[in-house]
Amino acid sequence: MANSAQARKRARQNDKQRARNAALRSTLRTAIKKVQKAVLAGDKAVAQSIFGESMKTIDSIADKRIIHKNKASRHKSRLSSAVKAMA
Repeated sequence: MANSAQARKRARQNDKQRARNAALRSTLRTAIKKVQKAVLAGDKAVAQSIFGESMKTIDSIADKRIIHKNKASRHKSRLSSAVKAMA
């Protein structure tokens, strides 16, 4: 347990930030799964619209440094390839 007032406050802040980061990571995973599900469904128009929304989410989370920018880029590239490969 933290002994000083400063350490106690820092522990509270860390808990709040950890919860916020976890929520954002969950949002990221959900956005990726939505695109993958749309690709599997086979409707290219729907997949493209969901892909556009997901790109905003991925970029936003990368800008906040929840994930590394290269990881965000990798996800975007793979999702883009999956959408483009649709008939």
